[in-house]
Amino acid sequence: MTAAYLAADVGGTKTLLQLTDAAGAMLRQQAYPSAQYASLGDLLALFLADTRPQAACLAVAGPVAGRRVKFTNLPWEVDADELEQRFGIDRVELVNDFKAVGLGIAALRPTNLFTLQTGMEQPRAMRLAVGAGTGLGVALLSWQGDGYAVHPSEGGHIDFAPADALQTELLHYMQARHGHVSWERLVSGPGIVAIHDFLRESGRAPGAAADDAAEIAHRAEAGEAGANQALELFAALYGAYVGNAALLALPHGGIYLAGGIAAKMIPRLQEGSFLRAFLDKGRYAGLLGTMPLHIVTLPNIGLLGAMNHARKLG
Repeated sequence: MTAAYLAADVGGTKTLLQLTDAAGAMLRQQAYPSAQYASLGDLLALFLADTRPQAACLAVAGPVAGRRVKFTNLPWEVDADELEQRFGIDRVELVNDFKAVGLGIAALRPTNLFTLQTGMEQPRAMRLAVGAGTGLGVALLSWQGDGYAVHPSEGGHIDFAPADALQTELLHYMQARHGHVSWERLVSGPGIVAIHDFLRESGRAPGAAADDAAEIAHRAEAGEAGANQALELFAALYGAYVGNAALLALPHGGIYLAGGIAAKMIPRLQEGSFLRAFLDKGRYAGLLGTMPLHIVTLPNIGLLGAMNHARKLG
């Protein structure tokens, strides 16, 4: 019987599952809307049917504590030991979803990247992965031995810091909603909706309320002024956050924007507000200008990283 390996990229919006053989050939792949299932185990039962993988790497949107994880944007708790017993898998490993993104970076091809800033890449230097999607993921990569080790974080939950009067008003608006305001509250898909709500409710932008970020993007493409303003402010906040993270990590090996949003916003991120905010760090603007900055255009980089790791576990 052919050995099978399971990889999962489990996010707040969707869960993507894949089975491959030992050579990496895909046997099966399926996406599921995460919120429609009571647990990850129930979802795996549907996908695996009568298949027993040899090993599994599950990339999960939340902080991993040992062999367990409690999700940030889903009412799920997952225990790797329970999954091994339930599905007869020899080894199940849980990794943070942005650790999986970091693991996938090494396997990217030049065609999987769109470069916003060439910079001056230094071999084996620190790398930084940041990605806005349902949440805001962050991982640091350091060279160890013969490759990059990935260090996941919860850096998306750092306190939001406004840079001007408008952003200060936005902070007060979000504090009234949530109390504590992290960067993830704004630099994410739900954050785009919150920014649009703020501009509309403060009288700065006309237009009706929107249900999600995709609707706002569609309206912007159709020329709606309020939607365009929301995406411009979002791009500026995204750039500011990435610049902050870059000052912390000093990623002269490259900054990689992953997640579900950047690749869909390439023209807007090129237009200026993102890079202006990224570089707007006073005396350190010149330093940030030396750092390579790429958008990852491969949609399933986290799944790629998880699958490569799953085959090593087997």
